[in-house]
Amino acid sequence: MSKQKWFNGNERLREIFEADPELAARVEEIRKEMASEDRAYAMTLAMIRRAAGLTQVALAESLKMSQSAVARTEQRPDMLLSTLHSYLAAAGAKARIIVELADGRSVEVSLEEASKNEAR
Repeated sequence: MSKQKWFNGNERLREIFEADPELAARVEEIRKEMASEDRAYAMTLAMIRRAAGLTQVALAESLKMSQSAVARTEQRPDMLLSTLHSYLAAAGAKARIIVELADGRSVEVSLEEASKNEAR
């Protein structure tokens, strides 16, 4: 990603990064890591779909949406739990989310219940 692109016309950012090239390099490194993580996330959803033996078109039919909407879902950096639940259910998969609390206890979150609560 070019530096100019993430300055986005922000003169103050340009000044900061010109004054501190090490900071500019670190920001660029973090942005690359973030982009890599975003790609890994998108690959994971697509891999689940492929492991289920489904194309985007077949999954889209099951979800009653367009193939392009499935493609966008697979590329999203974040989504509602209800969306994730629907996607996984259409692929014949389930997810277990384990939340570790500060006191050391673990709690399992049901996507099915979270999906119902979000729909309210």
